[in-house]
Amino acid sequence: MTESRITPGRDDCAYSSCYCEENVWKLCESVRTERSAPLQELFVVFISNDNRTVPLWKQKSASGEQPVIWDYHVVLLHVPAGSEAAVYDLDSVLPFPCPLKLYATRALRSDRGVRPAYHRKLRVVPADCFLSNFASDRSHMKNADGSWKVPPPPYPPISTADSHMNLDDFITMEPSRGWGRIFTLDHFLRLYAKDVTSPPFS
Repeated sequence: MTESRITPGRDDCAYSSCYCEENVWKLCESVRTERSAPLQELFVVFISNDNRTVPLWKQKSASGEQPVIWDYHVVLLHVPAGSEAAVYDLDSVLPFPCPLKLYATRALRSDRGVRPAYHRKLRVVPADCFLSNFASDRSHMKNADGSWKVPPPPYPPISTADSHMNLDDFITMEPSRGWGRIFTLDHFLRLYAKDVTSPPFS
């Protein structure tokens, strides 16, 4: 059973295809504005690796049961006190929100049997830290001629007093850069999903 939703419904959320980091920033902003949950219960999770090739299943852009190979993906993790953690992934066909244990089994699955080049790492950033520090000028979504690879969100780019573009500091899995903590997939699940470790393929 899914938890009570702390964001608007999936169809009412700010969403732009291929801008998952901004979609999640908007989810965090909504929770902060509406005070629908304590911000300290929320974490932004960047999923990537040194090769920027990470498989995820149950994505809307997938073909059947095949995974999508992203360079990175971003989801919102809600860890309420005394309750099961839940994932908010606007690019998934799984429930919104989705219990982390279900998301782990169906979307993340396991790195066992997956070539090392595709093993996932996760950067977990407190939501308030993400809201305060994230900035993107969307230049990574432009072609060499300046045209858009995918149309940008309708609102202005997200920036801070110190930066207009630091997306790579969140995507990188180098511990010496950026914010938050970096985990292997197994370590992440042991910490946040408690009794889910290397869930089987299903």
